[in-house]
Amino acid sequence: MMDKPFSPSSQENQQPILEVIAPWLTAARSVLEIGSGTGQHGVHFAAAMPHLRWQCTDVPAHLPGIRCWIDEAGLANLPAPMALDVDDDWIDTFGSAGYDAIYSANTAHIMSLAQVERLFHGAGALLPSDGLFLLYGPFSVDGRHNSESNARFDQMLRLNDPLSGVRDLRELEGFGRAAGLGLADEIAMPVNNRTLVWRRRS
Repeated sequence: MMDKPFSPSSQENQQPILEVIAPWLTAARSVLEIGSGTGQHGVHFAAAMPHLRWQCTDVPAHLPGIRCWIDEAGLANLPAPMALDVDDDWIDTFGSAGYDAIYSANTAHIMSLAQVERLFHGAGALLPSDGLFLLYGPFSVDGRHNSESNARFDQMLRLNDPLSGVRDLRELEGFGRAAGLGLADEIAMPVNNRTLVWRRRS
């Protein structure tokens, strides 16, 4: 049996994120998480919000590690993880489930810009009217980073992979408008991150 994967940053940020997203999800019954990573967020959030069903997804290579966390937690509202790559045609797979909200953390900066656009398109296609898309991570605004550490992080990302990088809020707003999503809130988080809350327009 494989050891559970562990992300120190997920351990550190899961409670601050929970405190921010929980008030937005009081009326939700199902959440689709895009890019669950280790699965730590899914376990933490599902345990704290038993009123909703939390569906973890990620690329196939990450699913065994996520299953370790989910199997150990044994939560009724945390089903087995499902495979999802934003490059695939995933709208038909997940659209019929009727998710009230979509959540993704620390994914936009490791995706290409085209993949981020597809992420917004998918969220807009899956969510019902007034459904929520909750996106956490580092973001710049009007080309300006909110800290030197984020500027260095962006430079490191682009050196390692020219298609990756910290995304700018104004660019994301454009993707949101095209997908029928309006920015409802922007919340400052620890370590110079933000939680962006997008709402599906009627």
